[in-house]
Amino acid sequence: MSIPDGYIKKKGVTVPFGYELSSIKGYLKPIESELKILNQYIKSVLNKEYSLRKAAELITEETGRKISHVGLSQIVQKAPQPKVKYKYSPEQRRKQKLNKQKRELAKAKQRVAYKESKIKNEEEVIKKATEKTTSKVVTEEQLEQVSPSIKEVLKESNVIFHANEGPQTQFLAADEKDVLYGGAAGGGKSYAMLVDPLRYAHKKAHRGLILRRSMPELRELIDKSRELYPQAFPGCKFKEVEKVWNFPSGAKIEFGFLERDADVYRYQGQAYSWIGFDEITHLPTEFSWNYLASRLRTTDPEIKTYLRCTANPGGVGSHWVKQRYIEPSETNKSFIGKDGLTRKFIPAKLVDNPYLAEDGVYEQMLKSLPPTQRQQLLEGNWDVAEGAAFTEFDPKVHVITPFALPLHWERVKGVDYGYASESCCLWGIMDINDNTLIIYRELYKKGLTGVELASIITDMETEDPFSVSGVLDTAAWANTGTTGPTVGESLIRAGHKLRRADKNRIQGKIQVHEYLKVRENGRPRLQIFNTCPNLIRELQSIPLSKTNPEDVDTHASDHAYDALRYMIMSRPRMESPLERIRGLKREMYKPVDSTFGY
Repeated sequence: MSIPDGYIKKKGVTVPFGYELSSIKGYLKPIESELKILNQYIKSVLNKEYSLRKAAELITEETGRKISHVGLSQIVQKAPQPKVKYKYSPEQRRKQKLNKQKRELAKAKQRVAYKESKIKNEEEVIKKATEKTTSKVVTEEQLEQVSPSIKEVLKESNVIFHANEGPQTQFLAADEKDVLYGGAAGGGKSYAMLVDPLRYAHKKAHRGLILRRSMPELRELIDKSRELYPQAFPGCKFKEVEKVWNFPSGAKIEFGFLERDADVYRYQGQAYSWIGFDEITHLPTEFSWNYLASRLRTTDPEIKTYLRCTANPGGVGSHWVKQRYIEPSETNKSFIGKDGLTRKFIPAKLVDNPYLAEDGVYEQMLKSLPPTQRQQLLEGNWDVAEGAAFTEFDPKVHVITPFALPLHWERVKGVDYGYASESCCLWGIMDINDNTLIIYRELYKKGLTGVELASIITDMETEDPFSVSGVLDTAAWANTGTTGPTVGESLIRAGHKLRRADKNRIQGKIQVHEYLKVRENGRPRLQIFNTCPNLIRELQSIPLSKTNPEDVDTHASDHAYDALRYMIMSRPRMESPLERIRGLKREMYKPVDSTFGY
């Protein structure tokens, strides 16, 4: 129970002046009128306007409640005493002013002495560092810009890092906002990732963040930084617990890891002027990278902000990395991405690193790898997928040029829903000649509500001769606790003929394999229009699960694959003329729940 304002605890038998018993046991209720009069006369007593005896008489007269001068004295003693304002003479004021000026002068002399001492110490540090080494982090472009005299000094200095000519130098000199340095293994990518954030290590406001997928992988980078950073910037310190380098200027470079997408929220509220991810293809989706890009900002106008990443082809995230950096433009050529950021892909090969390429041992090791890995790590080939789930998929066989679709061919669609991830709808048509399923249209977009998805599907089906029946991810009918309709209900209300999909993952994958097989007539049971890039990409790149070889890796991009799997598991086929004439519903289109479907 809450106690009202002004109520006080009862401490004895006597009820203090200005209070009365209340309905709350153990508490006294204030009498505002009595307290107001009491406070007025307390001030009068303190200002020596009335004696205690006279004030007590007046209070008793005005309130009708007896109070003695002794009792009033006890109350007055507990009241705050008025401040006595002392009046200084002109002479005293002059002395006060003079003393204040002396104190300020003494403080100024202390500040000057401190700065002189600091400058002297810095000069000593520079002198000692010059005597021992003139350590620098130098790129080829920086060397070209310095004067001949400085070049002579550098020749005699202990340069701790000299960028290799070619891609490594290009990466360190790149001025684009977002750059990928990737390709073959052994190209010097990790050292470049460590050196690049040092470009602003002399600036107090600089904050760098270097990331890997896991802590063990991160440890390798930290060990390399211990060799490099103290030599490049004498006096920098590494805090092991926080995994942060603190530089003499006040700049910081932090090491972190992103094992799951949710790990990005540990950087919520942080600001970085430089963010880099070593081996970015280890990220299953681009969500984490896009979120971190929103943390990129600085308060120093002289500091430019950068996103940097390295990668080898392959890995669970190879598909989105390729789509983001490689497919939009030629290598080593700057372009503007869909998000408005200037971007560049700089390829790397083993021959770019003379320290590894000279003896040929490392190259021979790469040559001994299985074909797919050899093409990825030795040749830097982004067109091959390691551990691809559907090795039989061949764009030359399964991808075809669009053609006019006959109106009498049966059509079907499969829908996989996601809000944070992509929603995908695939439209298929059955070739009456040999029962080949042809995927002729795709929708692939994230951030859609059920109503928005229904509206877009309606618009995209305007060219179809009749409403296209199909199957929908069962999760789309899940009740999320809201009072509104589910995604499935929204689609049904919009007039779309959909039933719950068969989500058996293993059988579904087997059926996809069956559809990809080339038949005796030289044609597979599945072909895809080249206007469906996301389905083509996923069938090319989606890898097998590392924990369940009978399934695909669910951490990879699989939304179009899921929509295809649902469609195939619905057992699409051509209707007979009799079925069409009579308007009979095929078994595959019977609704699982009578409240849905048709």
